[in-house]
Amino acid sequence: MAGQLPPLRALQAFEALGRLGSINSAAQDLGVTSGAVSQQIRLLEEHVGLTLLVKDGRGVALTPQARVYLEFVSQGFERLRLAGDYIEAQRTGAEITISGMPTLMLKWLGPHLHCFQAETPEISVRLEATHREPDPKMLEQMFRLTYGQAANRYAHSRVLFTDICFPVCSPDFLARHPEAQDPTRLPHLPLIDVDWGAAYTDVPRWKDWFAHFGLAPLPRPIGVYSLSGLALEAAAGGQGIALAQASFAEADLTLGRLVRLSDQSLPLPEAYYVCWGPQTLTHQVARDFLNWLMLASRRNRSQND
Repeated sequence: MAGQLPPLRALQAFEALGRLGSINSAAQDLGVTSGAVSQQIRLLEEHVGLTLLVKDGRGVALTPQARVYLEFVSQGFERLRLAGDYIEAQRTGAEITISGMPTLMLKWLGPHLHCFQAETPEISVRLEATHREPDPKMLEQMFRLTYGQAANRYAHSRVLFTDICFPVCSPDFLARHPEAQDPTRLPHLPLIDVDWGAAYTDVPRWKDWFAHFGLAPLPRPIGVYSLSGLALEAAAGGQGIALAQASFAEADLTLGRLVRLSDQSLPLPEAYYVCWGPQTLTHQVARDFLNWLMLASRRNRSQND
């Protein structure tokens, strides 16, 4: 009937069937009999007034309408699972979830996080690397590391640091192209560019570097990457010169995988932020993590000054 939700057990059976692909697998997942799953699917079909399953050889398959319906139902169950994770985190306070932009997580947080974990071995840390900003309401169970105006969507935020960028390449590339240390020769060498996408058009790229220092126009780069981390790996592999952010290149510069080619630098127009929800800091472990993170960010700022 329109306006009424289907029975939850019927939706569970349908979601399990769609996720696992067979009635038997769905029954094992739910701890019921195959007949019980079939019965719940028939009940759901009666409720929605559509055929959801058709015979497919020895098994069954979803109809086209059922596949679309499954996408919505699956999203609902995923939200329920997230809600369960949230309640468990609120109950125990023993896990910290950190969501963040991929290269920021990999190249900045990752190399430092072991220090926090060594100080708090009883705390479990879950890392989620994604450009997609999470639902602000779910930030009660996590921290979000992000860039620029994206921080405005969250209840609370603090500036981590404002980064700078400069040219880098591998020692092997520099040995093959010693002229790379001459800024006027850079346009004639293989260049690796980074494009974060339409939402981040003000993040410096090679064209901005050349324009700022009055150098020759930029030729077509040998590669354009959507992730700064991929561009740095290409540079470390000797493929060309990348315009690296200091916080992302720090570990590779220390290890000697990359070398800096200029004392000059360009600042990013906006800062990186840590964000959190209204209830996050009710747990001592979350307060401890935030305090540690801010200390790490202050060290990063002092290195960039």
